[in-house]
Amino acid sequence: MKILSDIRRWTVRLSLAALVSMSLVLPAGAQEQSDQDDPPVRVARLGYLEGAVSFQPAGESDWVDAVVNRPMTTGDQLWADQDSRAEVELGSAVIDLNSNTGISFLTLDDHTIQVQLSAGVIEVRVRRLGQDDDFEIDTPNQAFTILEAGRYRVEASADGSYTLVAVRDGEGEATGGGSTYTLETGLAATFEGTDTLTAETEDIPAPDDFDNWCYSRYDHFEHSLSARYVSNDVVGYEDLDTGGQWRPALGYGNVWFPQVVAGWAPYREGYWAWIDPWGWTWVDDEPWGYAPFHYGRWAWIDGQWGWIPGPMQVMPVYAPALVVFVGGGGMAFGGNIAWFPLGPQEVFVPSYPVSLGYMTGVNVSGTNVSRTTITNVYNTTIVNHTTNITQVTYANRRVAGAITAVSQQAFVSAQPVAKVVVPVNAKQLANVPVSSRAAVAPTVNSVLGARANAPGHAATPPVAVMRRAVVARKTPPPAPVSFAARQQLLAAHPGQPAARRETAKLGPANAARPMVKQAPPGRPATPTIAKPNSRPGNAAPNRPGNAAPNRPAPGNPPQPNQQHSPPQPTQPARSETQPEANRPTQSQPPPSYRPAEPPARNERPQAEQQESHSQSEQPRANQPNPHSQPNRPEQPAQRQEPAAKQPPEKKPPSEKPKPDDQHKEKPPGI
Repeated sequence: MKILSDIRRWTVRLSLAALVSMSLVLPAGAQEQSDQDDPPVRVARLGYLEGAVSFQPAGESDWVDAVVNRPMTTGDQLWADQDSRAEVELGSAVIDLNSNTGISFLTLDDHTIQVQLSAGVIEVRVRRLGQDDDFEIDTPNQAFTILEAGRYRVEASADGSYTLVAVRDGEGEATGGGSTYTLETGLAATFEGTDTLTAETEDIPAPDDFDNWCYSRYDHFEHSLSARYVSNDVVGYEDLDTGGQWRPALGYGNVWFPQVVAGWAPYREGYWAWIDPWGWTWVDDEPWGYAPFHYGRWAWIDGQWGWIPGPMQVMPVYAPALVVFVGGGGMAFGGNIAWFPLGPQEVFVPSYPVSLGYMTGVNVSGTNVSRTTITNVYNTTIVNHTTNITQVTYANRRVAGAITAVSQQAFVSAQPVAKVVVPVNAKQLANVPVSSRAAVAPTVNSVLGARANAPGHAATPPVAVMRRAVVARKTPPPAPVSFAARQQLLAAHPGQPAARRETAKLGPANAARPMVKQAPPGRPATPTIAKPNSRPGNAAPNRPGNAAPNRPAPGNPPQPNQQHSPPQPTQPARSETQPEANRPTQSQPPPSYRPAEPPARNERPQAEQQESHSQSEQPRANQPNPHSQPNRPEQPAQRQEPAAKQPPEKKPPSEKPKPDDQHKEKPPGI
């Protein structure tokens, strides 16, 4: 209880106050790293794939086959080919891609999600949108800004001539050609033109196959049993349901135990990739293998590995891999590199430049550890370099089989670790120094990942789509620098990513920005009401929505003749009040305009009920298609989100609201 009380005290302090108070304990002459070098605390996850989906890392020209659990950040691109689909998770939002659809992240940081949609169809579910958050979807002729949490569908035509935006729940603004149109719940609008932007609105049409598929994916999040134990901002928590079981463990609270084969150890079934600005990053092979390797800590409990999530009330901070490295670089270990997972209350020391505020946040959000301990470790290891983490006694280093080792060549070439493991001897490693980083320089294969050895195999977008510019309301950062341009700098400091200011020097003074056209300031405009069969999508055979594969929706497909109103978090609208002429007339949507709502979830059980949770209620492991199970564990009301804004004519949903996420505090210094 004392630890929980301490955490609550930490989380209520303002970031500035935390930074000031912690800076006072820096020794004389010590200088803290600038927070300008801090990486984003938010990273996207490539969470689900169907068919031929390709990935292009930031700054590179090669496309490779996408793999599940690859972290995504600014500059990364994704393409779902014919008869293919993909899903990207961001904690507070989910983006689903239909076939023949390509997106990239123009910006992805703590407060901005800016998506480039050159062609195709995406559906976006925004579960939370704060006052300082910007969510923008840029297409060839407009920039759509999401103003409220809700559900949105955006289609960019194959030839770039028009954009269709449907607002199932929420509110947004489309800007282009000097005009701005506001859309509210229940309306769809088709935007045409470039120099000038015209809009026609209509009621949202009946859901198609892609809509139903997306809703079945959302159900996967809403009915996750793991949401009882993990913050829903921990990316990938929902996949824990089918990969293991939650059980209370003395001294640890609720612990997730994976169902794995004998001899398994954390950070062994996957590979290492180089992802800037974090550097060496673990990419796990298991469908559930994202949350347990970028958040929380691992512990050996009663002869079994268990994952312990961080405090639920603290905003999670992404980490590339929560491990300690053994050997590597100039250290003596026969040219091999080894590692083991961090345990509870052990401090993660980043290998990349960070401020004290960031280091505090990434640790207090992942484990119950003293802020004083974090500050001391920061001062001695990062500021003064007077000590190193070799002097720390790590619990998991003494666990038999916890250490995994591979050759340096296998490490940097993104080879599957489990296939190239090097046997290790405990006595051999007893005196080998440990480090917070693997001191080896990456190669281009490290950047491209596990599928780098199959050049030319991956599906690629049409050339016209790849070269098509989009309209942006918010100015994105300069285009990422290629690995070839950074390679010499990275080789000078093996295993350590370059600081942003150093990377910026590698590009020309007028560094090129992504292919965007800055939207001029938009004046409020009034759309026209579309006549039946008048929008481009009814006549053009290449409308993105018509390219969706004609397959049955997985799971229990929602029935078109039922209405639903998915629960959404309550967020204050961040847009200024618009003139009435700017708000299109909203008519009553037809009964079939949205898929059906799943049953309401039960109230969260009492603490003692959770402790005695029966084995039959635990998540089932190793299901071939976990997203198609109709009888998923019921979600407690504490995890529900408040109902979204509905058209005036509709009755409010019957589900009970979820507590506002605004009470969740950010870690100190973030």
